[in-house]
Amino acid sequence: MKFDRRRFIKRLLVAIASVEALFLIKGGITNKARLSEDKKLIRVGKSDSYEKNQVYPFLSHHFYLKRFEDGGFMALSIKCTHLGCVINHNTKTGGFNCPCHASQFSPKGEVISSPATRPLDYYPMTIKNGELYVDTSVVKRRKSFLKSQLTYV
Repeated sequence: MKFDRRRFIKRLLVAIASVEALFLIKGGITNKARLSEDKKLIRVGKSDSYEKNQVYPFLSHHFYLKRFEDGGFMALSIKCTHLGCVINHNTKTGGFNCPCHASQFSPKGEVISSPATRPLDYYPMTIKNGELYVDTSVVKRRKSFLKSQLTYV
């Protein structure tokens, strides 16, 4: 059997590409598993440090923390659901306004005036050792406000 240099180089390149593909696939699977385990939990403090029916901005973490009259908490995304502009809190109405295209949202994040077609997204919240945490790794889309979206202490 004659040793062919061209055939050897082709086989060598296929072998190298196969090994590289295995490492890429393995790395992608382990990184995805690691990302799902490491949540971005933002500690926002104790519940009694927040007054009822008030909004607290956490703009560097991209959410407004809203405490409702019944004591429930919700972390609303700062992005308008129309085109992703950063919304402002309206202190007169208690709701939110989009400065880009004039969408308006209720204090619960529901659409009051278009062009936005769905309520503001929200982040899930958890309570650990009496402290409130917002999970910014998961953005929850919704069609309407439900009481189950609130977090209670």
